[in-house]
Amino acid sequence: LRLRGKAMQQAVPKGQGAMAALIGADFAQAEEVAKEAAQGDVCSVANDNAAGQVVISGAKAAIDRAVEIAKAKGIKRAILLDVSAPVHCALMAPASGAMAEALAVAKFSAPCVPVVANVTAQAESNPDMLRQLLVDQVTGVVRWRESIEYLWNQGVTRTIEIGAGKVLSGLNKRNAPEMVSVNVGTPADLEAFVKA
Repeated sequence: LRLRGKAMQQAVPKGQGAMAALIGADFAQAEEVAKEAAQGDVCSVANDNAAGQVVISGAKAAIDRAVEIAKAKGIKRAILLDVSAPVHCALMAPASGAMAEALAVAKFSAPCVPVVANVTAQAESNPDMLRQLLVDQVTGVVRWRESIEYLWNQGVTRTIEIGAGKVLSGLNKRNAPEMVSVNVGTPADLEAFVKA
């Protein structure tokens, strides 16, 4: 994780990349905005979080254009995000290469349960495929909406969000309203979870 974060941070000089959330846009609308805004720069969909919440990523100039284009197309809101790097887009290719190099020597075993890769929104158990999916995910679209729908359709009715915040649990409620999401972000949360 540290290597991934560092490589992503170093891939694009500070201030040259950006991300924006398109609130009220669906995936196709966000793709259309990104394509129109690119004008020779990198600009693409980075996260399909939920119906009506798609994030785009790329060169700062292109993202600035995308914000204006989204407004002109009647998308409810286009909000620049306070991020340190334009992740999940082609600008992260150097970080993808660093991940491929590091993961090539990492030992991978088959997981006890299949892993749903957010870059494919499908379950995977093959260690070699999981290794490749971790590399692909650096530049690929985070297909969160589809991943949660996939889990729900497989009979998963409860998820646990580990770490600070409740962003993913909030998105889960939008993607699978009947799914129960539990947050474990503090030692007290962990104790309560274990007791429950």
